[in-house]
Amino acid sequence: MLRNFCDPELRGRGIDLPSVWFQQDGATAHTARASMSALRKMFPHHVISREGDGTWPARSLDLSACDYFLWRYLKSRVFISKPRTIENLQQSIKEEITAIPEQMIRRVMKKSWSKAEAVFENWWETSE
Repeated sequence: MLRNFCDPELRGRGIDLPSVWFQQDGATAHTARASMSALRKMFPHHVISREGDGTWPARSLDLSACDYFLWRYLKSRVFISKPRTIENLQQSIKEEITAIPEQMIRRVMKKSWSKAEAVFENWWETSE
């Protein structure tokens, strides 16, 4: 998924991968050697994970919009049509993602910034 989809998709959009920080939780599948190796190549010295360059903050808020917004939102929309096959499910997911209003995405990203600031402020206070 990382090599075959994520990398080409991000590069195709003109994103400078070495300047981007990649954040993931510490789930075992996410920190497998193969996954971490692929991530380190794509995002050199910019991986936030249990086994990454920066550690995932313990008991932190979900900082990723995918964690606290996208999955729940998509699930509520995609399963209205009760897809019966993988192909129907994939098509429904694609349709619902493209139908997310830009203003909603802007609000979610603003919330992401607020969450990150809250974690940073908490870290700063506890590290003094």
